[in-house]
Amino acid sequence: MRSISDTIARLSKLRGSHGQTHVPDHVLADIGPFGADPGGLEALAHIPARLQPQSALVVVLHGCTQTASVYDHGSGWSRLADDYGFAVLFPQQTRSNNANTCFNWFVPGDTGRDRGEAASIRQMIEAAALRYNIDRSRIFITGLSAGGAMANVMLATYPEVFAGGAIIAGLPYGTATTIPEAFDRMRGHGTPDAKTLQSLLRNASVHKGPWPAISVWQGTRDVTVVPSNAGSIIDQWRGVHEVPQKADLIETVDGHIRQAWKSSDGRDVIEHYSINEMGHGTPIDPRSGYGKSAPYMLDVGISSTLRIARSWGLVASFDRRKEQDLHLDQPSPSISITTPASPSGPTNRIQKTIEDALRAAGLMK
Repeated sequence: MRSISDTIARLSKLRGSHGQTHVPDHVLADIGPFGADPGGLEALAHIPARLQPQSALVVVLHGCTQTASVYDHGSGWSRLADDYGFAVLFPQQTRSNNANTCFNWFVPGDTGRDRGEAASIRQMIEAAALRYNIDRSRIFITGLSAGGAMANVMLATYPEVFAGGAIIAGLPYGTATTIPEAFDRMRGHGTPDAKTLQSLLRNASVHKGPWPAISVWQGTRDVTVVPSNAGSIIDQWRGVHEVPQKADLIETVDGHIRQAWKSSDGRDVIEHYSINEMGHGTPIDPRSGYGKSAPYMLDVGISSTLRIARSWGLVASFDRRKEQDLHLDQPSPSISITTPASPSGPTNRIQKTIEDALRAAGLMK
């Protein structure tokens, strides 16, 4: 396990690694009451004006230091939803839960079925499904970093809810229960073997199948969540999908390696995109018409948003948005969101641990 001084240094770096981001102010809306909300999360959504009954729902989880609007602006999910007619739900973390707005993927009280943040996300999915007449067989989830890890939490604890999930720079389920352990796992230290990972997944619910298809995205130069985590996620899901360690298909897509593991009937049940020379973030291609470059939203010539949506059957092809649409786009009204230097509002045990550690190191008064 890493020393507390190393953990404090990483927390300090995370707190100072972001600044001001301009995002549209009218794209996402609060969905209103959605249940008991035991995890204390917020629920935003983007609903296309002409959403048809029995449309699909995509749940999108932002990363640390981000908001739902910031991640949506960078990834382009709302724009894709407008073009292809599906709903998008954006759970949003609060600073009273986590000072860096990370989803608490490493806290047992937030990662078990019907507990904490996982239960809140499940409740908002149910509320959205009822309110917008969603096709229950077409609910999907994706997320970046802590959001990717939390997406895996949801896939593990509520596998019957999701047809598929995409984990971007995320981590396997159930491998950390403290902040120091979380940083260790991010760095690839102390990760359980494949058999243990598969047991953690099977024990997360009483579900026996069918299982959601899994898409894993990882940068080869990521030093925040190291690439070995992608392999661990694949190992975790190979058991329930009954696929071997070796991929059935290896190909090059837009200059990046894609592997696929197929079911007995020929469907891709696990895929892995290894993004060449990319650091920590979501792979985007602004030329596709979906997404904008920003911190942790990285232009590497491939649109993960478009590729993921295509794998879920939400779009018909990988074609870029029409050039005339790109030229006609006007700058959106925006607001300036500045992350405060220190959290405000009630302090829970996670935030207190962070603040106490930073104060002990002289990094916070």
